[in-house]
Amino acid sequence: MTSFHFFNRVLQSFVITNLLCTNAHGENEPCEPHIRDDLNKNTCSDNSKPNSMALVVYTPTHLSAFREETKTFTFAGQTVTIRQRWEELGVAAVVWDAAVVLAEYLESNAQQLNLSGKSVIELGAGTGLVGTVAAVLGSKVVLTDRQLALDQLQANVEENGQESGVRSGMISVQELSWGENLQEFETPFEIILGADIVYVEDTFPKLLQTMVHLSNRDTLVLLSCRIRYARDERFLDMMRERFSVVEVLHDRSRDIHVYQARLL
Repeated sequence: MTSFHFFNRVLQSFVITNLLCTNAHGENEPCEPHIRDDLNKNTCSDNSKPNSMALVVYTPTHLSAFREETKTFTFAGQTVTIRQRWEELGVAAVVWDAAVVLAEYLESNAQQLNLSGKSVIELGAGTGLVGTVAAVLGSKVVLTDRQLALDQLQANVEENGQESGVRSGMISVQELSWGENLQEFETPFEIILGADIVYVEDTFPKLLQTMVHLSNRDTLVLLSCRIRYARDERFLDMMRERFSVVEVLHDRSRDIHVYQARLL
């Protein structure tokens, strides 16, 4: 089993596993675990402590959404169709709320962001939804991810051609493992996008290195994420050492935050 597939199996297990914590009232409550950290480092709700691991099967609403072969969205009057491959590629190949919220943010703020003609790169693109919407809105987009996710990305690029309002040559796919072979990218980009890419702490230094390399002081970075753990806040603190970071949206219904950043 390759490290890529092992990593995704771990994350798939994470998706359907909750940690039971004992709260201040002595009651068990679900609490999401860290992927890697040992039990006594898990982050539970205030005044609670780790108790035991328990398998919690998601309701059909959750897993059926992951297992849908395609998901269809409408942005800027255009249909965007995204193919999912949960069984093969796991979390990298399904549409998460953070991607939908960031795509909606791009659509709602397209004029303010002046997206038409902008050079855009999406990091950890997964299904490519966010970058595809940027292309629909007129940006020239590079979708990036690790090598084993590229077929998925390319299939979604081909699915959303001119019928979705994406002009020929406005969207491409390129391999990018954070911190590696960064010289292969023409920099700087005008906009850097990332949806739900902040979750494995070991990757934080290389992710930050990649963002810095792809930026100049005119580059706008837009990140969307759910703040699950203290380590997510630690990444934002790391970013603030190199970027000015401002929260521009909190979608409370889906508990997704959108942050805007620029190099200091």
